[in-house]
Amino acid sequence: MPDMKALLREAAGEDCVLEQESMRKHTTFRIGGPADYFAAPTTVEGVQRMVKLCRELDYPFYVIGNGSNLLVSDQGYRGLVLQLYKNLSEINVVSQDTDQGGSIQAQSGAMLSVIAKRAMEGGLTGFEFASGIPGTLGGAVVMNAGAYGGEMKDVLVSVTVLNRTGEILEIPVSQLELGYRRSAVLSNGWIVLGAKLDFANGDTETIRSRMEELKRQRVQKQPLDLPSAGSTFKRPEGYFAGKLIMDAGLRGYMVGGAQVSEKHCGFIVNRGGATAADVRKLIADVCVRVYDQFGVILEPEVRMLGTFSGD
Repeated sequence: MPDMKALLREAAGEDCVLEQESMRKHTTFRIGGPADYFAAPTTVEGVQRMVKLCRELDYPFYVIGNGSNLLVSDQGYRGLVLQLYKNLSEINVVSQDTDQGGSIQAQSGAMLSVIAKRAMEGGLTGFEFASGIPGTLGGAVVMNAGAYGGEMKDVLVSVTVLNRTGEILEIPVSQLELGYRRSAVLSNGWIVLGAKLDFANGDTETIRSRMEELKRQRVQKQPLDLPSAGSTFKRPEGYFAGKLIMDAGLRGYMVGGAQVSEKHCGFIVNRGGATAADVRKLIADVCVRVYDQFGVILEPEVRMLGTFSGD
């Protein structure tokens, strides 16, 4: 096996690559064992070179944003975790027309909350729904993230991706096949590098007020004081996952340090010292109980990285 550390550092820079990096530092669950290698490239070209290297050597790699929808195994990840958050987070208001609205171009590592703030400051409306989603633009595009009646597909114009052959392409929204928590980005194995978003004109204070109201609702209804990966389960057709879990008598149910939130049963939280195995077992228990009582299959929204017992 070639010296991966040397090759990765050559591809992205000496200071961009870490060995045996604990993934609990890079997930909102605050859970996860070490990745063999962890890299946060500072340029798109660095990302391109690292991905090309991994594919040529058939070396496992996984791309993350800020780890807000991710459960990493206690054993960690045998490969490279490539983080696009922070270093690739540039946001630009690229055009603004007093009659037609305006556009924002942002890199995939930009936080949705920061994009929403920039839109508000520019008097652009349509992104208020995303102001409290704790994720990056890249992850939001991949999963067509949404909340409070809005979805990414409502504002996306195009997405810049790195495809499987190493080409950088701009894909129009019409070709993204966006649906509930799915996209062509995911099915084609593309890596999101950035996106263009279009917005209508709005009043800054009205936009601010709406964002503050959504924040109040989140604080009131969601367990934002504890580490979690956000909403744990996808919404089953015709039902709400949180209500099914509550009606199954699982509010506050615990496995180790992991708990079905007492505040919102659609969230699993880390009460302190939870392991990935605790969370995985809790998810399984919830799925079994809900299916046994209501005949509804719950599908986890949280993505799982690494090897778990029982896989």
